[in-house]
Amino acid sequence: MSSIRLDASKPYYTTTGLVVGYALCSSLLAVINKYAITKFNYPGLLTALQYLISALGVWVLGKLGFLHHDPFTIETAKKFLPAAFVFYLAIFTNTNLLRHANVDTFIVFRSLTPLLVAIADTAFRRQPCPSKLTFLSLVVILSGAVGYVATDSAFTLTAYSWAFAYLVTITTEMVYIKHMVTNLGLNTWGFVFYNNLLSLMMSPLFWFLTGEHVEVFDALSANAGNWFEPETFIAVSLSCLFGLLISFFGFAARKAISATAFTVTGVVNKFLTVVINVMIWDKHASPFGLVCLLFTIAGGVLYQQSVTGPSITPAQREPAASKLSDSENVDDVVEEDQGKSISGKLAFV
Repeated sequence: MSSIRLDASKPYYTTTGLVVGYALCSSLLAVINKYAITKFNYPGLLTALQYLISALGVWVLGKLGFLHHDPFTIETAKKFLPAAFVFYLAIFTNTNLLRHANVDTFIVFRSLTPLLVAIADTAFRRQPCPSKLTFLSLVVILSGAVGYVATDSAFTLTAYSWAFAYLVTITTEMVYIKHMVTNLGLNTWGFVFYNNLLSLMMSPLFWFLTGEHVEVFDALSANAGNWFEPETFIAVSLSCLFGLLISFFGFAARKAISATAFTVTGVVNKFLTVVINVMIWDKHASPFGLVCLLFTIAGGVLYQQSVTGPSITPAQREPAASKLSDSENVDDVVEEDQGKSISGKLAFV
């Protein structure tokens, strides 16, 4: 009897399942990373461990036959390197933002991205301009998020600097990674493997540029880093596990929906992040801020209604995916496919 093999190139999962999985991982990861960086205050080393576990996890599961990922080749790595660099910068700035600011600050800057991504989609990826209702929903999301964090006065110049850097890199990453996903022809686990392996290779450079290696060596010498305390180990382990899960759900969701819809999903699911944040941290917004958060969620619902259209089945999307790897005019195929089916993809958000 032949063994059962899961092929990541086949649609075993629905768009709704992918979006829900991404929403849960994205919601919990911010709090888990904040908890991990509190117990293990070395953001560069923490993210390197995340990349290591993700890349190693995909490789081991591939060897065991539980999944299939594209083999590593130098030619493909060269094409993917710019995207991996942008991804690394986004994670790097995100982790340092959480190191210097509370989760509320992270939420508001994360919430700013849908509007910027929509503009970038239109300007650089030749997407249709958002409708008036869609644009209004994005403005509602932005206004609610700004009002939410405006009630929190715990801001510093360092935190704002990292927040601005995060805003720029995450917006670039949302649009550029979407372009890479639709043009390289790798399967979902292939993207996860390449992204994390290349990011792991870049980690030592940033580790030394930021001087974090000095902090790590000093902690080791003084034996004051609390490296092996159970609570620290659990925090880092959870961070690495969710890093692997969000890698899969993130790339899979990017294939299923547009860049703007993907970003809005990440913003709306921050509701769970805020609930957990209020329960475990002592610094958070006032009741008025929570009302503003409801406006952010309402903006997400309004956005969903503004882009809802006829659904697209996986079987209908599959021929377009095969065209991406065979056609010489890839950009034309992508533009035509997205122009015809973009509203259907967004309907599942």
